[in-house]
Amino acid sequence: MYRIGIVGAASLLGKELSDVLQESLLATADFVLFDEEDAAGQMTAAGDELAVVQRIEAGSFDKMDFVFFVGEAGVTREHWQKARQAGASVIDLTYALEREREVLVRSPLAWSAMETEGAATGLAQRPDLRTPAVVAAHPAAVMLAMVALCLQETLPLVSVAATVMEPASEHGRLAMDEMHQQTVNLLSFQTLPKEQYDAQVAFNLLPGLGDGAKVNLAETAGRIRSHYAALGGAVLPKLALQVVQAPVFHGYTASVLVEFGRGVTLEQVEDAVSFEQIDVVTGEAEPPSNVSAAGQEDVMVRVSRDESDGESSTRFWLWLAADNMKLSALNAIWCALELRKLRPSGKVQ
Repeated sequence: MYRIGIVGAASLLGKELSDVLQESLLATADFVLFDEEDAAGQMTAAGDELAVVQRIEAGSFDKMDFVFFVGEAGVTREHWQKARQAGASVIDLTYALEREREVLVRSPLAWSAMETEGAATGLAQRPDLRTPAVVAAHPAAVMLAMVALCLQETLPLVSVAATVMEPASEHGRLAMDEMHQQTVNLLSFQTLPKEQYDAQVAFNLLPGLGDGAKVNLAETAGRIRSHYAALGGAVLPKLALQVVQAPVFHGYTASVLVEFGRGVTLEQVEDAVSFEQIDVVTGEAEPPSNVSAAGQEDVMVRVSRDESDGESSTRFWLWLAADNMKLSALNAIWCALELRKLRPSGKVQ
């Protein structure tokens, strides 16, 4: 039985990770929930059971097999070396460690369709016993890379351009609360709170935020590009990207234009992106949305061709939707399962 620690368990992502872990291959593990001092003592759900959130102390990570960091980046920087020195495999969902030496950005989930045929071999460096920690790739990068890798496997993909709609939940409870309060205040003609965004985000779409914003869209865009490149290696074309703050609480959506080196049909594109982790929504069904993606494990995709082209075209539009919390949690668990192969099993003779 493994012993798993979740640091930042009281956060939105921490609660999602706790729930998804209970349904994963690690469900039989012993879970310990940690958070900062002000969250310690809270009762929270871990699957079907209630658990008490503990504060981090000396020895908290003793005999831990895996430690997931899902709260504040500062907490990760403060405690991750302690978890590593205790012998735990460290999975970072806060992105605090993405520039640390020998730490790898990973998404076994994005590579899963290609792994079955060995096609992903050499795409990126794999973790080994010297890897101090892994960063679970950003969910938007995961869904873009997953789709692009599927296309690249059978079709001559030459370019990918995406406009990604950013939900408030990606920046935690404070961002969600501010968007909610802005919505209420606008409807009652009151002053808008702007501590997180420094701009009106309710009922609005913005490619950038105010100078005093705590949410940094440029930083998010840079991270998505960097993680996409790390996942695709030299296989995928460079990503052209714009991130837009959307007035939604949960779920990523993205409008993606892909171009191929020769003309292909819509059916060929749909077939190329059809695999276990992608739900292809055809023209007869309702299009994917952040609402329909809520709670879903798969990335939802609708394919359409440019109406100015004929039956065969070199350019197609993809409309993607995914539950950002669910996708992040699933990818982190896949990272843990990958690291599990490096952990000793059985008894030392």
